[in-house]
Amino acid sequence: MDAVSVTRPPAAAVRLLNPVLLGLLRTPLGGPIGRSVLVLRFSGRRTGRRYEVPATAHRWDDGLMVLTGARWRLNFRGGRDVDVVFEGRTTPMRGVLVEYARTVAETYAKRFEELGLEQAQRRLGLKVNVGRLPTVAELEALVEREHLSMVWLKAR
Repeated sequence: MDAVSVTRPPAAAVRLLNPVLLGLLRTPLGGPIGRSVLVLRFSGRRTGRRYEVPATAHRWDDGLMVLTGARWRLNFRGGRDVDVVFEGRTTPMRGVLVEYARTVAETYAKRFEELGLEQAQRRLGLKVNVGRLPTVAELEALVEREHLSMVWLKAR
C-alpha cells in the first residue's frame, strides 16, 4: 500500500456540485467557503473556451497557489492570464504551472506541516495511509504517480 493516495469525489458529484459551489461563491452565503476556495476564470489554451473552475486556495509567499492533478491545470503551461475570485474580490493574476516533482512534493510537505495531518488531508484531497506526516520522498512518489502539480498565482 502506498503511504499517500489521492481521494477524488465521483465525477458525477463534481459535475453536480461545481455549479452549486460557483453560485454560492457569488452570494453572501459563500463567505465561509470563500476563505478557502477560489474561482479561476481563464480561456483554454487551444480552444479559447472560457472556463470557471473552483479550487482550494493555498496562500503562499506573496500570492496564491492551487495544488491539483485536474486536467484544466495544463492550460497554465508556460503561463496564462487568469482572473481569480477570492474572498469576494476579483484580481487579475498570472498563473504558471509547476510540474517539477520534487518542488511540488516539497510544497505538499510544507502544507502538511502548516495544516497538520487531519486538516491537510481534507484541504489537499489526500489520504495518508501511515500514522505520521508523509515524507518528501513519499509525496514525490505520489506526485509522479498521480501527475500532481501546482499552479502559482501572482498579481499582474
